[in-house]
Amino acid sequence: MARLQLHDLQLARSGQTVLEHLDGSFQDGAITALIGANGAGKSTLISAIMGMLPPVAGRVECKVPRERCAWLPQQLALDLTFPMSVEELIMTGTWPSHGALKGYCAAHYRRGREIMGQLGISHLAHRQLGELSGGQRQRALIGRTLMQEAELLLLDEPFANVDGETVEVLMEVLRDMATAGATILVVLHDMEQLSRLADDVLLLASGHGRWVGTEALLDHHTGQPARAPRLPIDFSDLPHAGTA
Repeated sequence: MARLQLHDLQLARSGQTVLEHLDGSFQDGAITALIGANGAGKSTLISAIMGMLPPVAGRVECKVPRERCAWLPQQLALDLTFPMSVEELIMTGTWPSHGALKGYCAAHYRRGREIMGQLGISHLAHRQLGELSGGQRQRALIGRTLMQEAELLLLDEPFANVDGETVEVLMEVLRDMATAGATILVVLHDMEQLSRLADDVLLLASGHGRWVGTEALLDHHTGQPARAPRLPIDFSDLPHAGTA
């Protein structure tokens, strides 16, 4: 059984239904792209999966321990005025399992240095988050999830406003995490990124969800079986999404 499943899920915001009759399972050890036009319910679904939004009906079944669930929000949600260095941010990844009030041990610091090296940000260890570029901040945020040893990772537009080199680094890290067994759900708006990253796709439209194979979506979107991507994703010509 998949570790993350949706059972006839209905979600609402401000008394208005956003999604309903949403069913399905997310593949373990795989990356699922969550796509849909603005306002389709992507952030609402992420909030429900993370337990921040109670369902109107149905349920989210998550078998991943809470301390192994991580959410990477859009960078716009960050408070860049808070005085925290790259190393300090990454070390907070130990908090869900280790506790926020306990000191870090030598093994924690060694792991933190390994992660910064993997992400190419060792030289930024003592830089404040507000001093970093968008790509550097995104690498640090991913570093926190690696420190957490997340088994369920949800990312909201992780490649927005970051440089091409960072996109390549983050894609490699996410693929490594999935290969190691993590369940990853990522909001995407770029067909090229989807074609390279996603194993499965959940399309949200008109209040419903539909699971779409990556190959089938790319073929439909381009009209060519060769999978030549077109940027960005255009939802106007996609089939009406029925119940997932």
